[in-house]
Amino acid sequence: MAYPVKTAVFPVAGLGTRFLPATKAMPKEMLTVVDKPLIQYAVEEAKEAGIEHFIFITGRNKNMIEDHFDRQYELMNILKEKNKLAQISILENDLPSAGQTSFTRQQQPLGLGHAVWCARHLIAKEPFALLLPDMMVKSKVGALKQMIEQYNGSGGNVVGLYEVPHEEVDQYGVVKTDVRPDGTIKIIDMVEKPKISEAPSNLMIMGRYILQPEIMMLLETQNIGAGGEIQLTDAMLKLLEFQNFSGVNITGELFDCGSKLGFLTANLSYALDHPEVGEAFRKAAKKLIS
Repeated sequence: MAYPVKTAVFPVAGLGTRFLPATKAMPKEMLTVVDKPLIQYAVEEAKEAGIEHFIFITGRNKNMIEDHFDRQYELMNILKEKNKLAQISILENDLPSAGQTSFTRQQQPLGLGHAVWCARHLIAKEPFALLLPDMMVKSKVGALKQMIEQYNGSGGNVVGLYEVPHEEVDQYGVVKTDVRPDGTIKIIDMVEKPKISEAPSNLMIMGRYILQPEIMMLLETQNIGAGGEIQLTDAMLKLLEFQNFSGVNITGELFDCGSKLGFLTANLSYALDHPEVGEAFRKAAKKLIS
C-alpha cells in the first residue's frame, strides 16, 4: 500500500523576468488570472487532492506570497463594518489552517532541483507532491487529484504528462513510455528539450510530480547541469534506476502562464467561464475582435 501524500512543495523563488516590469516588485506567482493569483490556483488544486501541508520555496521580495496566505485583520474588520459577508467567506475559505504552511528560502537561483532540495528538512522521509504554479490546468478534476488516484494504486513516483504537438517537443522535457498490462503508463526515460527528430514521444512533463523522499539524497550530490543549474530531471533519471515511475495523461486544458501568451490565454479562458463577468466579457471580447 502506497504511503499517503499529504505534503506539497511550491517553488516560487523565480524572478519572473518575462513579465518585467510587472514583476519588479511583485512575485510572478501573484499575477492574477481574473481575480485570483496563480499561486492560489495551485494551492486550491493541492487542497482538492487531500494535501494538508503546503511548503513554499521563496526568495527575496516574495513576502507578498506569505502575506496572501495569512489573516489580514484590518481588511476583515472593514469588510465586517460594511457587512460584506460574501467577501469575508471567500477570504476565510482561501486560508490554510494554522500550522499548515511552511516557508523556506532558496538563497541562490540554482534551478528547480535546488529549490526542491531546499525543502528537504520539511519533507523528512515522506513522499510529496511538487506543483509548478506557472502551469495551470483547467479541468473538472484537478491535475494532482488525477495523479493521486494513480499513485494510490501504483505507489512509487508519478509524473503528470500532457500531449503536445510534435513540432513543439523541443521546448519541453518529454518522456519515453511503455504500457503495463493493467493499462497504466510506465516511464522508462526522460529527455530534456530533445530534437524534434529524436523525441521519444510527444508527452511533455507538465509541472506536476509525486516524488519519493529519496530524490533529496540524489539532489544532495547532484552536479550542475544544463543552464548552470541543478536540474530536477537529472535526479529523477537516477531515481528511475531503482524506483518505479508512472505517468498520468492529465485531462483538461493546460496553460503555460510562465509565458505572456499562455498567461493571457488563461485569463481569456477563465474570464469566459466566470459566473460574475463571463457573459459580459464574452460580448466585450467579440467587439474587440470583430
